[in-house]
Amino acid sequence: MSGKAREAHNYIVPTGDLGLEGPVERPAPGTLPLRGDLAHIALAGVHLAAHYVIPQLWIVGRHGVDVMENTRDDSPRVTRFEPGTQVEVIDVAGDWIWGCLGPEGPSGYMKAACLSQYAGADSGDTSGAA
Repeated sequence: MSGKAREAHNYIVPTGDLGLEGPVERPAPGTLPLRGDLAHIALAGVHLAAHYVIPQLWIVGRHGVDVMENTRDDSPRVTRFEPGTQVEVIDVAGDWIWGCLGPEGPSGYMKAACLSQYAGADSGDTSGAA
């Protein structure tokens, strides 16, 4: 994935009642930033999750990072993000972060040590779950 800088997104928390009408196909692993417990805020009203998160921007470090399907070192690799790539981080747990390039994906787990928090002026809301 390209290390080109992207403009930070300001995601808006939906107001009013959210609901889904009819069944929705579950996306393949590594595509949309959607798990049973968490999803990217941009997926609210389209996919069901227990919580929706406004992501934080982090930057991939100088060695790049493999994006994995789960938090095991032997997990299948989804893709690789090159140094300098901006990643939207949705969850941080121990040595791993779960994030994506945007609401359309790709998404997956990355070693937290391979990224750093974005120090830009407008890195988005850091409040967590919506």
